[in-house]
Amino acid sequence: MTKLRILDGGMSRELIRLGAELKQPEWSALALMNTPEIVRQVHAEFIAAGADVVTTNSYALVPFHIGEERFRKDGPALISRCGRLAREAADAISDRKISVAGSLPPIFGSYEPQNFDSSRVQDYLKTLVDGLEPFVDVWLGETLSLIAEGEAVRVAVAKTGKPFWISFTLADEDEQVSGGAPKLRSGELVKDAALWAADSGASALLFNCSKPEVMLAAVETAAAVFKDKGVSLEIGVYANAFEGEQGDAAANEGLHETRADLTDDAYSRFACTWADAGATMIGGCCGIGAAHIHEVARVLHAR
Repeated sequence: MTKLRILDGGMSRELIRLGAELKQPEWSALALMNTPEIVRQVHAEFIAAGADVVTTNSYALVPFHIGEERFRKDGPALISRCGRLAREAADAISDRKISVAGSLPPIFGSYEPQNFDSSRVQDYLKTLVDGLEPFVDVWLGETLSLIAEGEAVRVAVAKTGKPFWISFTLADEDEQVSGGAPKLRSGELVKDAALWAADSGASALLFNCSKPEVMLAAVETAAAVFKDKGVSLEIGVYANAFEGEQGDAAANEGLHETRADLTDDAYSRFACTWADAGATMIGGCCGIGAAHIHEVARVLHAR
């Protein structure tokens, strides 16, 4: 049986909680520039909460957030810095193995599959991969809205020889919350994403940055595909706590309200349903903090 792994939670609100300044367009990259010690502290707090994996704070280190000129000039150093901070936090722990996942975000904007440009994506991904490679144990293509973004990550990391995980963000409108077929934000079916993942060489397929209510159907769909194909990819979930409907560009805008009902206990109950359906990697995304991760780790390990 595959051992359960606890992932970390959302970086941005923990940075704010600990005193870092975040504003658009730089967002979490601003903390990396101005207060890197707080970035490391966030990693340390997630580890203390029970996370087995910390993810590099590289999500906003793309031209979409920091601008093309700054990406070219300062990007490599910032990318290396965020990798080193995560590695230092992981290596500071002596009693258990903490892995570092290198975040490879959607290059052209979160929730914006229509902006994907296959002719340009590898140029940007190469800068991220080159800067993070010395520090990471595994690659994490995350918050990807369409299968082509997953394929781009697969190509970008192939030369490193390190394992990679692919995490798609899901459509979470009322139709999906009410039981509609699980889909990516591009409209592609989760079933087709799972079929792609099964043949991609990925070690895991995850779902992130969507409402927790839509995650179970995606896990069940992926598990059925992998069983049918006889493959053993791990399945993971890290949902967000965004309140209300999320428009196409919502993830790229300012600080969103988070749900008052998504308490530590409520989130851990969702986590139990994901684990029961076959997920072996569980954490949190935007608005899911160290307190949530602590409760998820406590409850799932107790089971």
